[in-house]
Formats: sequence, structure tokens, C-alpha cells
Amino acid sequence: MNQDFLSEQVNAHGLSIEEVNRQLALFKSGTPFVKLQKAATVGDGIIQLNEQEQSHFVHLFDEKSNELTLLKFVPASGAASRMFRDLETLIGNNEQIDEEALSQNTKDAEAGKRFIENIHSFAFFDSLKNALSKKGFDIDELLKSKKYTDIFTTLLFQHGLNYSAFPKALIEFHRYENEVRTALEEHFIEGLNYGRSGNTVRLHFTIPPEFKNEITDITDKLVSKYETDSIQIEVTFSFQEPSTDTIAVDENNEPFIKDDGTILFRPGGHGALLQNLNQCDADLVFIKNIDNVVPDRLKSTTSLWKKVIAGKLVEVRSKIFEYLNQIDKGMIDGAEIKDFIKNDLCLDPVALGLDVNNTKDLKSVLNRPIRVCGMVENKGEPGGGPYFVVRKDAINKLQIVESSQMDLENEEQANIVQAATHFNPVDIVCMLRDYKGKQFDLNKFTNPETAFIANKSFEGRPLKALEHPGLWNGAMADWITIFIEVPISTFNPVKTVFDLLRESHQ
Repeated sequence: MNQDFLSEQVNAHGLSIEEVNRQLALFKSGTPFVKLQKAATVGDGIIQLNEQEQSHFVHLFDEKSNELTLLKFVPASGAASRMFRDLETLIGNNEQIDEEALSQNTKDAEAGKRFIENIHSFAFFDSLKNALSKKGFDIDELLKSKKYTDIFTTLLFQHGLNYSAFPKALIEFHRYENEVRTALEEHFIEGLNYGRSGNTVRLHFTIPPEFKNEITDITDKLVSKYETDSIQIEVTFSFQEPSTDTIAVDENNEPFIKDDGTILFRPGGHGALLQNLNQCDADLVFIKNIDNVVPDRLKSTTSLWKKVIAGKLVEVRSKIFEYLNQIDKGMIDGAEIKDFIKNDLCLDPVALGLDVNNTKDLKSVLNRPIRVCGMVENKGEPGGGPYFVVRKDAINKLQIVESSQMDLENEEQANIVQAATHFNPVDIVCMLRDYKGKQFDLNKFTNPETAFIANKSFEGRPLKALEHPGLWNGAMADWITIFIEVPISTFNPVKTVFDLLRESHQ
């Protein structure tokens, strides 16, 4: 490819030619699988806390939270299209959706039938009913006559609720006696429950730019609803920047050229949000996905465990800062620090070649971002989990690894995965400032080799897409990492629309 043309296209997209050439080289060389050493389990990589320890960490967090700047960081850029994928397929496969269409032995027909059978149980039922009414339809009459086409199209597309294009943040998730709440509102309430620093609650959402107006309008109303004379709510937003996009390539690993003659760049996955997190000005940050919110009956348990893992972070942070300040003053107790690194941080001083009398060595290990991650028992959920990994010259062997990073064709690796006991619910509390109060540059603590190549298509043509190391996977590979077991009741993800039925059936 002409280098001048490539440079022109790259610069126009806000990327550097060096970064794009690195990406092109990755496509040609391939990204390696993560080599698993063993699964992290309770007592071996995962801490299980008794009630006394839980109470200790909650008390510690409550005591110290007013001295810290807290922030709740919610990746909320994702569209709800995956939630409704089978229903969209149903519409695409049928000119009319009626009883006959729903009687077919297909995945989309079964999804459509289940949706209609449970339609009154969804929190958004009244909104759907009103949207149909504005178009001149009575939902009860449509259900009675078993003519469902307008119900599904009004739910999913423009001139209706448009849920297939909406971000999950704006979907009505839960119905209560006197109100219905979106995922966005549930995160507000969670923030009020455990994210207060003094009289201020700080919330940050990464959002899709095309829905900025809708989201800011709703958040303004929520601030007015929940702010009081004694509680101030600060809400900020950021976007996944085009400069974090990655170049797409064709089957020959050459830049993918669109029909208009320009190069195709694609969003770089949730790992691109590391740049958004890198801009957050806070001492302690809670990270939780937009679709993982619990109803009121589970909020007290969720809030308690958020404080537990935050309290653990406060304790570890305090000890690390104490040691780093001692090192600066030349007051080194090498044996004590070595024991702390081994027993509390789950790092191997021998494997690190750590010289406890070398202040540079000690600082290199201790002075880095910290994260404490909640882990739930694996009940068959797909996705990543906690493992010890084999990494040459790496500080931290304890990692969150996604299934896409694993070589499951390798019998040894597959057996390790089979032995795993816990799952990553993305329940993270992290520290972004060093012991002198300076913000870390999070880009310095990533493992770029954990990028991921996926086969995709554009306008019917096959392509290869590159995603950055995942935000809680390779993007945090060289953070100090601690795993704590948390109850599965704190994990309530909504991946499909039917996950919303969990609450209506309890």
C-alpha cells in the first residue's frame, strides 16, 4: 500500500503511523494465547473473608472514605442490540409475526414466543403500551388477535421505543410499586449507597456520543431527584475516542479499503476505555458494568461488599504507601517488605529476582496502580476468570483472563480452565494515584500482547478486526491485583432481554 495514502488516512483519524504499523504487524504475527499456570482458587489467589474480617473492612472504608476522592466509573457505551438479537432475527425472517411464525422450531421463534408469554412482566411494558397507543394500536387487542408484528417493531425500531439501537443505560430494567427504573438510575442509587465522600457522590459514565443529549437530559432529572441539601451529585461523561480505534485488514492482512476508497477503522473494544479511566481524577474508583445492577432487595448486600473490597484496597494502599515512604527515608526492613509482597500481594519475590536491599527494585514492585476485584463462584457463566499465568519478566502473575485468550485446544490448558472455581463479574475497586498523590499513567502498566483479533464483516465482506487488551484483562496486566470472593447475589447481569425476568419471577 502507498505509504503516503496510509499516513494521510491514519492522521485524519487521529492515530499515529507508528501505532497503526504496530497493529498491522500484530495481524501478521498473530496475538499469542495467554499461558495459564493454574486457576486462582480460595486460599490460593482468592481471599475468602469471614464476618469479622468483612466488618473490619467495612468499618475501615467508612472511616477513611471522607479523606478520599471517590468515583464510580461505569462503562456505558454499549448498545442494547445484543439483548434483542433473537427478536431482530425473528423480524428479519418473517413478513408477519403471528402464532404460526412463533410455532417454528427455531431459536428466534422460541425467543419471540417467550417474549409474548412474559410481555406483562417486563419493566418497559407500560412504555411499550404507550408507544403503540401513539401509533393507533391497542396492545391488548394485538395480543388477543395474535398479531405481533407491530409489537416487536415498535419495541425495537424508530417511531417506537427504538430499543435495538438504544444504549443499555436507557433501557427500563426494574419495576417497583411506584416507579420504573433504567439501568442508569439504578447506578445512581448504588452510588448514593456506597460512593459518598463527605457530602459528594461522583459518577462517571462512558457513553455513545450519538445519545449524549438523551443521556444528559435524563441524568439532569436524576440529579434533581436524588440531590438533597446534604448530598451533592457530580456526573461526568466521556466517549470512546476515535484515536483509540484500530485499523481493519482484509484476509491478506492488508488495510481494508471501503467502497469509497477510504481505510476502515473500527472501535477498539472495551480496552480502549483505559484512556477514559486514565483521565479520571480520583483516589479510589469503583468500576462496574452498566448492565450489572441489582434490584432494591439486593442493594444492601451489594453495597456491603463494595465497601468490603474498597476497605481491603484502603488497607493495602495504606501499607504500600507506608513502605514507599520508608524507602524514601532509607528505613528499609527488607524481610518485612518481602513477606508483604509475597503474602499480601500474591507476588513471588524469587521469580521477580527481587533484591530487598535495592530501593529501585522495591519501588518498581510497589509503586503501581492497585485493584481489588470481587470474584463470584462459577455457575456456568461465559467469560473470564481469575488465573495465575506464565509471563516472562512480568511483575504480576495473577490475572483476569477471558476465554478468547485461552488455548482451549490444548489439553493441559483446557484442564486448568475446567478446574476453575470462580468467575469475573467486573466488580473492581482501584487506586489510580501513587504515594505522592501523582496520577499514574495507566498506559505503562498494560500488556499489549493480549490484544485480540476477531473475524468480522463489513457490508458483506470479511475482515479481521483488532481489539485492544481488555480493560480488566491485559490493560491492567501489571497492576497490583487482589482477588476477593463475593456472593453471587451481587452479580446480576443483563445480557439478553430475558435476564430482566429474573426479578419479575421472584
